[in-house]
Amino acid sequence: MSSKKIVFLGGKGIGAYCLEHLLDQKQILNTEVVAVATKSNKALDSSQTVSSLAKREAIPILNNLDELPKCDYIISVQYHEILKQHHIDKASALAINLHMAPLPEYRGCNQFSFAIIDKKKVFGTTLHLMTTGIDDGDIVAERRFQISDTIWVEDLLAQTVDESKVLFKENIKSILTGDFEAVSQASLEQERGTSYHFRKEIKDLKVIDKNWPNEKQKRHVRATFMSGFEAPYSIVAGEKEYYNKSSF
Repeated sequence: MSSKKIVFLGGKGIGAYCLEHLLDQKQILNTEVVAVATKSNKALDSSQTVSSLAKREAIPILNNLDELPKCDYIISVQYHEILKQHHIDKASALAINLHMAPLPEYRGCNQFSFAIIDKKKVFGTTLHLMTTGIDDGDIVAERRFQISDTIWVEDLLAQTVDESKVLFKENIKSILTGDFEAVSQASLEQERGTSYHFRKEIKDLKVIDKNWPNEKQKRHVRATFMSGFEAPYSIVAGEKEYYNKSSF
């Protein structure tokens, strides 16, 4: 039986982890990664990246999505672009995405921050079919987990990365063999709710009004303070007054 051809799209540490799992399990999964696409992010990359793994294994690195070759599967993990239909159609069997948030509640970006703002007690991570929309394809696997009432955004990110690793390892074999039942997100929206968030929204979340109750101020700081990025702040006498983990 010929191996299943995979194009892997991904970035950040979780992307590298999932790609390495595919490479380590290629005999068991009967797969071959024939190309990758990625984007370097020095602020978030770990020492091992999708790019370094591809170079180690002599896997072609695509310059852009229009170079996507025909394949059996497209697997996306923290990839930075939305695919168009002609890109998705390159996969004859399936195109899936790992979205590090519960769906359909949190589509798009800044999901960790908004979950803290919304005082969520449960978060999650999801594998879903890819469409030309934003994280709106049918769900094929998910993990949900409790989160602390006082969690900071960096800790929620780290917790979700750990849960996403388990989700991917436990489900990728059944996904590649078709042994799953897809659930439409539309069927879950009434029960779970839904939202879309965009990258630019984080700028507004970082602006703290000193007239807010102390709990709300602290919640916004917990939701937006992340090392390597501009800290949340208040405007005092026309100047930015920044917050950090010791501000409250």
